[in-house]
Amino acid sequence: MLQKIYRRMKEVYGEQCLARFTFTIFRWCQHYEAERVNINDLPRVGQAHVVINSAPISAVDELIRQNRRITTREIAVQLSISKGTVYHIIHNKLGYGLVNPQKAWFVHSGCPSICQRIRRRREWVFA
Repeated sequence: MLQKIYRRMKEVYGEQCLARFTFTIFRWCQHYEAERVNINDLPRVGQAHVVINSAPISAVDELIRQNRRITTREIAVQLSISKGTVYHIIHNKLGYGLVNPQKAWFVHSGCPSICQRIRRRREWVFA
């Protein structure tokens, strides 16, 4: 069976291209002979992909609304998700940004008015 597959693929892809896939073809034949007909990958060791659905997004949003000065690390610990996922949710899904003087989260859509008020307040305080 392996020789038949090898011959047919050699006709289509050529000798050079097939040299890289010989081991893969051999492994496929072993799986087929072992009556494994499922072509999907088997479960592997390692970190699973995090599916970002509405549940973690709403949880992150709720934590930020409760405490605008909460850090991404604190959110990640409370929700048991990575800091990168928290960052992605905050910036890409919720559209929040960080106001540096107060270190508080705000919605980007209101940025110009909020930033102007912060600048005026800083000028008045530090003048």
